[in-house]
Amino acid sequence: MNTSEWIGRTVAGWLPAGKRQGASKAPTTDNKPESRTTKPAVGKEALVRSSRERLNATLRQKEEALSPRVLRRTLIELQAIVDPSVSEVEGGKRARGVAQWYSKATPEQREDCWLLMSEQFAPDASKVKAAREQYEAAVGTPDEGVAEIRLRKALVSPRTRLLQRFAVFPEGMRFLVDLRAQLLPVLKGNKRLLALEAELENLFTTWFDVAFLELRRISWDSPASLVEKLIKYEAVHDIKSWGDVKNLLDSDRRCYGFFHPRLPDEPLIFVEVAFMDEMASSISPLLDESAAAVDLSRATTAIFYSISNTQTGLKGVSFGDSLIKRVVETLRADFPKLKVFATLSPIPGLRSWLTKNAARMLDQTPEKMRGQLGLAVGFEPPTAAHVLSALDTVVTLDDRSALRQWLLACAAQYLGKELTDDRPTDPVARFHLGNGARVEHIHWGADLSTKGLKQSWGLMVNYLYDLRKIDKHRQMLATGKAPVSSDVDKLFL
Repeated sequence: MNTSEWIGRTVAGWLPAGKRQGASKAPTTDNKPESRTTKPAVGKEALVRSSRERLNATLRQKEEALSPRVLRRTLIELQAIVDPSVSEVEGGKRARGVAQWYSKATPEQREDCWLLMSEQFAPDASKVKAAREQYEAAVGTPDEGVAEIRLRKALVSPRTRLLQRFAVFPEGMRFLVDLRAQLLPVLKGNKRLLALEAELENLFTTWFDVAFLELRRISWDSPASLVEKLIKYEAVHDIKSWGDVKNLLDSDRRCYGFFHPRLPDEPLIFVEVAFMDEMASSISPLLDESAAAVDLSRATTAIFYSISNTQTGLKGVSFGDSLIKRVVETLRADFPKLKVFATLSPIPGLRSWLTKNAARMLDQTPEKMRGQLGLAVGFEPPTAAHVLSALDTVVTLDDRSALRQWLLACAAQYLGKELTDDRPTDPVARFHLGNGARVEHIHWGADLSTKGLKQSWGLMVNYLYDLRKIDKHRQMLATGKAPVSSDVDKLFL
């Protein structure tokens, strides 16, 4: 029996009897299985004991998954992973053994494991305090650099080393990414885990830096397992059949993804590209699998019509900017006639935002347009409720409709002026504008699917990537002003 198997079996043996694989549940007096994994109610965090309190206790409280005895033994196994006397390889083997136990643990037991990682592997507070005081005293002196190095070392937590050793064994990176994906939804109800989450994000930012990523084209000839992942992770447009997949990977399309060497068959993010001779104004032609193939030798415009992140556990790690730049460079090398690089993007937050802000937008609407809106909805002066109700008829509105012009103006306001924490409120706008694009055109009736109507009454938007102005646009956004074209500027109320 090797070390990792021994650790996995040892840790599994510490589970409560009712939780061991294949074990029967201990009956209670009312013939019902004993519940050992009751999750604490949300909002009662103050009543939940810290890992320090539980490690020093004798009895388990009913809402706790692991008893103090098992918690202590689990801590010993985690500490053994970072034992400075063992090699990197041996530490990785021990981490793998704990990971094998973790894979069979319940969500509540996993949360107990996270709690140990978060609270029991923090930096030494006394060393941090001493190093900080030395640094503050050394500022402006020749010893400042040395003091800074000491402070940096003091701030490095044993938790960093622990997570690094989980990344040693072949499946370790997959394990850590999945762990963070499971951890994120729990943070709101358990702030004790914030340190572990922040440590993971910090490590992932380094480990998944663009310098370590490979850009690969995904085609119809790619392995079936990889093509199936596109279906699984496509976040923008519904894929209903293999015909849809064939269309997005056809000879006149391109699909590119970023891959990490430790996750070689898993795209971290991918983008789907269509070629045209003008900027796309509707999604239907791009998704029409019966449409004639485009002559790539004559195409002047590349449309990014779907960009999907695939790993929830890598939230906060930005790939999009680098992906788009790399794809643009690749396309320009392959197709020299391409001059325009833009998106056709959904506006996923528009309906929910306008539903909450319709009254405010009506107050900002010029009196003449408000009168026209009143005539259109049959109620003067028009109220938010009447206007929102009338918007359900958007499919039938013609170019001259006051209701149509008002909705376009609201969309322009939402994309070009509405900020949350100094960033665009809409998540897709936040992504593209943050990458240096500008809001170019807003299109009516561009996506009349059920999803499109539900999100934005069918509106879609082009974000233009002008490579000469990307830095300028970013600077504008940093000052609180979203870059928009003259066409969008004219729509503002």
